[in-house]
Amino acid sequence: MGAEEFQKVEFKESEGGQEDKPARLSFENRKLEKRLVRLCAKAITDFNLIEDGDKVMVCISGGKDSYALLDALIRLRGRAPIHFDLLAFSLNQHLPDFPLDRLKAHLEKSGVPYHIEDQDTFSIVKSKYPGSRNLCSLCSRLRRGIIYRVAREQKCTKIALGHHMDDVVSTLMLNMFYGGRLKAMPPKLLSDAKEHIVIRPLIYLREKDLARWCRVNGYDVIPKMCGADDVCRREMKAIIERMDRQTPGRVENIFRSLTRVAPSHLVDENLFDFKDLKASPFEDEQ
Repeated sequence: MGAEEFQKVEFKESEGGQEDKPARLSFENRKLEKRLVRLCAKAITDFNLIEDGDKVMVCISGGKDSYALLDALIRLRGRAPIHFDLLAFSLNQHLPDFPLDRLKAHLEKSGVPYHIEDQDTFSIVKSKYPGSRNLCSLCSRLRRGIIYRVAREQKCTKIALGHHMDDVVSTLMLNMFYGGRLKAMPPKLLSDAKEHIVIRPLIYLREKDLARWCRVNGYDVIPKMCGADDVCRREMKAIIERMDRQTPGRVENIFRSLTRVAPSHLVDENLFDFKDLKASPFEDEQ
């Protein structure tokens, strides 16, 4: 059975054991869970994100997105027609007052094997940039290098990140507004060294759905604690929130535009040969 069978995954209440739940999910919340699993499965199918025999390293920050990602993959692993393993990974960057015990408690409760890497990257970044700005780029590079190393050591074949549709759209707008280029986040990415595959199974889900799912489950979500202030990304988030209020569906349309690209209607000569574009002469009528 191939990866396309992922889309046939359905959420079903397990037989028995209902009395053990602190409270039954409402009808709307069960619909939300189905949506979370269905759209995650669709992304996996559409882009072949997970294959039989994969060992997926799920990056967990303690935020709502990574918690929802782990939830979705746990549910899919139990119902999917293929076999894959999960390893929850978290990086302890020595952020001041970071509640590592709360993160460990969540991972223990999930029942998934986990690995917490202890690396004081926060001190390295702060030594380079004493202020609260310009931290994100260096921090991201350090974190990425550690993730790739641990994935290699743990023999993980895929690295799953919790980026969602809002992240994709905001990254697109950031690159357009400040970088002058059309670039977003792909669902599947080969690392520069061609050693690792990074996947984003939540790419079809909205941030508000993930936030609601974590509230429904009462997860102890850990807020961002590094102190960095990404003003530009905060601006994009505000624009997305305004579009949701004023013109519902626009964010989804922007995302959909990334799946229907017409190179001949852009201005990139590397994508389309404008210079050698010629018309066919009319043939004389016989």
